[in-house]
Amino acid sequence: MSTLSEKRCKPCEGGTAPLTAAEAQAQLAKLAKGWLLDADGKSLRREFRFVDFYRTMSFVNAIAHIANQDDHHPDLEVGYNYCRVRYSTHSIGGLSENDFICAAKIDLVAAF
Repeated sequence: MSTLSEKRCKPCEGGTAPLTAAEAQAQLAKLAKGWLLDADGKSLRREFRFVDFYRTMSFVNAIAHIANQDDHHPDLEVGYNYCRVRYSTHSIGGLSENDFICAAKIDLVAAF
């Protein structure tokens, strides 16, 4: 897929410019199908579906582990058989490489 999943997130603070639309599109191409950029280009999202609550929550726990390891946390919306994941680097008001790194790691979990 990409080497994004092999990278670690780097601290991103105010003063760092968010990715441009072209840069975000280039990073998006490295992810599995299903990830979308929001219309404003400031966030990345994907919905995952599961057969039951147990599998949904197992997936959510795996995402929590990724977020803890990389200290980069998504917004999640969770229900019985779905999880909606949204990434944005709030401190810079848009997308950073960190968002795509974590999305690539989630792609690895979702492949199982």
